[in-house]
Amino acid sequence: MEEKQIEEKETNRNVEVAPALIAVHPNQNFVALAIGSDLRVYDLLGDCAVSLSDDSSLPFYKDSIRAIRYGANGKLFVSAGDDKVVKIWSAESWKCISVVCSEKRVSAVAISNDGQHVCFADKFGVVWVVDLRDINGNQAVVDKKAAPLLAHYCSIITSLEFSPDGQFIISADRDFKIRVTVFPKGPLDGAHEIQSFCLGHTEFVSCLDFVCTVDYPQGYLVSGSGDSTVRLWDIISGSLLDTCEVGAKAGHLEFDGSDEGYSTVTDLCTIPNSTLVAVAIQGLQGIVLLNCDISAQTLSVAKVVSIKGENFVPTNLGSSSSSGLLWMVTGAANLPRFDHPSASRVKVISGFKKSSPEAVEANVLKDDDIPGGVKLLEKLQGSTSVEEKVFVTVAEAVKTAMCNLLIKKQYSVEKREFRKSTRNDKKIKQ
Repeated sequence: MEEKQIEEKETNRNVEVAPALIAVHPNQNFVALAIGSDLRVYDLLGDCAVSLSDDSSLPFYKDSIRAIRYGANGKLFVSAGDDKVVKIWSAESWKCISVVCSEKRVSAVAISNDGQHVCFADKFGVVWVVDLRDINGNQAVVDKKAAPLLAHYCSIITSLEFSPDGQFIISADRDFKIRVTVFPKGPLDGAHEIQSFCLGHTEFVSCLDFVCTVDYPQGYLVSGSGDSTVRLWDIISGSLLDTCEVGAKAGHLEFDGSDEGYSTVTDLCTIPNSTLVAVAIQGLQGIVLLNCDISAQTLSVAKVVSIKGENFVPTNLGSSSSSGLLWMVTGAANLPRFDHPSASRVKVISGFKKSSPEAVEANVLKDDDIPGGVKLLEKLQGSTSVEEKVFVTVAEAVKTAMCNLLIKKQYSVEKREFRKSTRNDKKIKQ
């Protein structure tokens, strides 16, 4: 009886707010949205919802999805989260082609540029790698085992990225660090060569991406953080090239609150074929567009885009290499003390095909004008009409979730012993 009560308390404590996520196919053939345990995909070419085919032994997510990702060539899609299950999908047939069990909850995923390896990070600070070279989309679901690649030693990893040339894997964590590791030819044996550390953030690092151009294909790394900055890095040397105080510079945009914690950078997304970086800031009803001057190695604010008339604070951003559009989602699942357990809203910004950052118009499209229109919104959002007060709750809940990244959980002896007795990794190894 006592153990059951502990388990119930543990289950309730583990129900954490899960921000809505969005991912766009490289050619904008599909748009995927994850909200709580629900994964929704829309086919923009066929103008219809996608029916996911999953014949694995674990066909449905029960807990929140925390990471979704398309591969660079658009053939693979990966989803993972609090279920401790990583699912690898064919982004052509939308069949689940492989399932991997994780020892801990998954916090980030990445797919190698050649599509031969999937990496995922867990809440204990370990990055794992899965070899996909013997898998094709026509065979039955394959249960794969992951091998440890590298570790951040008990610090939650918040973001994973492969460098544009595929030579490095970059990992960021809650303890302000960005690590650049050489991705080995035999990754199942582990990655033992560290290229550099990018150090300078004063709070947790929340997101990573690369700014690339035709003239500089290797690109520069950009990172966002709880310290309200976006920073530009040379990953070879680990040198900090520039820092942009986006929270302060976006101060003239409308915030939905005045708390200090509202300046956290929640996500950033580079606009393909340009030097622009879109930045979402906690509590900001809009985005900040930064321009990266490749030759001068600097970041500057190019434009601020305010989303007026709605409580729309983006939780995640996505773009494709072919469309010139920025996709945004706001929303969350497991909302506390609310009639709606989850809610999401999708918006799209256009106008990024101009040759110079100064000429970018960046217009927020009306619902009827976005690709897929209202039909897409009904599929991805679940509804086209949600009360405005819901998204006020969403903004507050996501803020709390981001702040929790800074807090290392403390357990009583009783709870610690219970957690040891129910560890999932022990079950896997038996």
